[in-house]
Amino acid sequence: MMCIMLRRQHFMRRLLSTRSGTNKVYNSSIEAVRDIKDSSTVLFGGFGVCGIPENLIRALNQLGSKNLTAISNDAGVKDAGIGILIENNQISKLYASYVGEHKSFMQLYNSGVLEVFFTPQGTLAEKLRCGGAGIPAFYTPAGVGTVVEHGNFPVKYNPDKTIAVRSEKKEAREFNGRKYILEEALKGDFACV
Repeated sequence: MMCIMLRRQHFMRRLLSTRSGTNKVYNSSIEAVRDIKDSSTVLFGGFGVCGIPENLIRALNQLGSKNLTAISNDAGVKDAGIGILIENNQISKLYASYVGEHKSFMQLYNSGVLEVFFTPQGTLAEKLRCGGAGIPAFYTPAGVGTVVEHGNFPVKYNPDKTIAVRSEKKEAREFNGRKYILEEALKGDFACV
């Protein structure tokens, strides 16, 4: 029994610490996000406003970090999820698969406040998995024959509503008679889950 308890304690200690031995348990949400500085890339968990790290998002909002790159399934809504950070102009670049519930998102995107990379949902998940596994890129059939493949889609607008940045054309290859496009992995500096 004692041996099992020691192993469990060892497992929990490893689970709650980084490879350098730094503790990942904090007394407050503000303390947990304090290291997220301006221009960091942050991965956000959740789906819509379900399962989101609400307390960490509110703490990050209070902290005021700016020019963040956010990687999330969606853009949240005006007063929940990462929508809070978008409304406060803390996010300058967003990778997401869905933005439809955030009512003022289009205004912010069209006015050049946000640089947005629309990514199919499964592709977004695989980009993150590959980033975590050290795989630089992968081929997928998702997006073949669409603006995802062909590029030229507005990523960022100028304040005068002209297009400042367009998406790039993706490399395409055929495997076993089926066309695939190359997608690069994504990594974050921090993850809020």
